[in-house]
Amino acid sequence: MTETDAYGAAHRLLDLVTPFLGTAPPVRVRAWDGSTAGPPDAPLVEVRSRRALRQLLWSPGELGLARAYITGDLEVPGGAEALADGLRTVWEGFSQRPAPEAPTWRTWAGAVPTALRLGALGPRPRPPAGEIRLGGRRHTRRRDANVIAAHYDLSNAFYGLFLDPTMAYSSAYYRAEDVTLAQAQTAKLDLVCDKLGLTTGSTLLDVGCGWGSLALHAAEHRGARVVGITLSAQQHAYVTARAQERGLSELVEVRLQDYRALDALDRTPGGRGFDAVASIEMGEHVGEENYATYLSVLRHHVRPGGRVLVQQMSRRADAAPGGGAFIETYIAPDMHMRPLPQTLAYVEAGGFEVLGVEGMRTHYVRTVADWQAAYEKRFDEAVALVGEEQARMWRLYLVGGGLAFAQGRMGVDQVLATRTDA
Repeated sequence: MTETDAYGAAHRLLDLVTPFLGTAPPVRVRAWDGSTAGPPDAPLVEVRSRRALRQLLWSPGELGLARAYITGDLEVPGGAEALADGLRTVWEGFSQRPAPEAPTWRTWAGAVPTALRLGALGPRPRPPAGEIRLGGRRHTRRRDANVIAAHYDLSNAFYGLFLDPTMAYSSAYYRAEDVTLAQAQTAKLDLVCDKLGLTTGSTLLDVGCGWGSLALHAAEHRGARVVGITLSAQQHAYVTARAQERGLSELVEVRLQDYRALDALDRTPGGRGFDAVASIEMGEHVGEENYATYLSVLRHHVRPGGRVLVQQMSRRADAAPGGGAFIETYIAPDMHMRPLPQTLAYVEAGGFEVLGVEGMRTHYVRTVADWQAAYEKRFDEAVALVGEEQARMWRLYLVGGGLAFAQGRMGVDQVLATRTDA
């Protein structure tokens, strides 16, 4: 089949989808038979199998495209950079156009012969193995633990492929153009410690401590006594081992527990509460229905006048609160993001005075770009650790997340507050 064959699978595929999209896709398509169609200067998408069409038929939109990409039935040649260019082109192309009208029965009827010829009609394909499957009510302690285990317990070695040596899995803070990811993550940790006023002997509760970047930094460089909590067994083991290796076991205690399991017995000696509480990119995972409870836990465990810092992702007012079908299926099923003003209203209603807010969206753009670059350099190692499908899923996640921050669809902010007793 030649590229100029007007009756190749690529041309038929564009003929099939254009009436449903309201316009031709802004990409060039190469089909499994070698035919190519679409603008010659547009990003190239390879449809390598008819199974990709069935993925889209059974799961139209983002999820079907993600499944086809993860399984390798859909490919964007050129790695992460080409994938980002393709996603950006598609997003900008469709976001600037009005939504297409709902297809009529004539449209559906006309599509059937082409769909049959292309092999798009058939049984539902097997979904990729990496999808997170959950049961029970949202944000019960058991379900939250299962969500965390599915994402964070992939393996410490895997996350070490792209995170900096501190293993900080949150937005860094770039004070200059020429700093490395490791320098920017250290600057973020210093920024948090400065805002919380940590000095020798200060007590810090780190809610959702991850791999202990803040807990270990605050203990080693500020002399603080830190209690960290996590639901990830892999993270718990990692922080415990690092604290022992660095001689910080007297200062750093990490607990494998839900934030809701903290009670009055977990307060510092004397029952006065911790001098400071930090929660870095955890608040978006507790759920809208539990956010007031989450803030009450932070407030209960900080002393009167003590400081609380929450670093949290946000969404625009006109955007859905979840991360989208792909994120909700593979990464964070129950995540809830809201506009920053709504979060500030929650914080003030929860018994805090807001001392300051710092937007960090542009810092997250650079952070994800650095993660993505590191991941691509070690992509073969990722495949060896977690398999081809999981490795491709993470490539798609890092590329898509970077675009969401770059295009302003997602943000991240540091909110500094102090407990009030009025």
